[in-house]
Amino acid sequence: MANSKLFLILEDAKKIAAAAETEARRNNWPVVISIVDEGGHLLYLMRSDNTQYGSIEVAIQKARSAIAFRRPTKVLEEQVNQGHVRYLNLPGAIPIEGGLPIVLSNQFVGAIGVSGVRSHQDAQIAQAGIDALNSDSF
Repeated sequence: MANSKLFLILEDAKKIAAAAETEARRNNWPVVISIVDEGGHLLYLMRSDNTQYGSIEVAIQKARSAIAFRRPTKVLEEQVNQGHVRYLNLPGAIPIEGGLPIVLSNQFVGAIGVSGVRSHQDAQIAQAGIDALNSDSF
């Protein structure tokens, strides 16, 4: 990380988003990528050309949901798919794959949310951003 404290700064968010954007471009997928801090506050937002504007809020909410519940939004989606509809009524929960928490040294420091293509593709893009945390280039 660019800083020594366990929280995200704008520079970190840009690096995570850049790795995610690279994955999206590699697949020619128009998406919105959002990065939030540990409190769910928006740090960074990127919208590819020709991405529907509805994906802006969805990407933000996926990231907020991932940090609020400290788990990938896919976990919530799986619960709903198994018939646990109470997850649909949790405040701040969006049970759609594509939101991942950002964890550093076992501490939740933020999240990434992606929206614009199929939800498993959104998650693939988000994972590329998370993977940047584990690379030597981060």
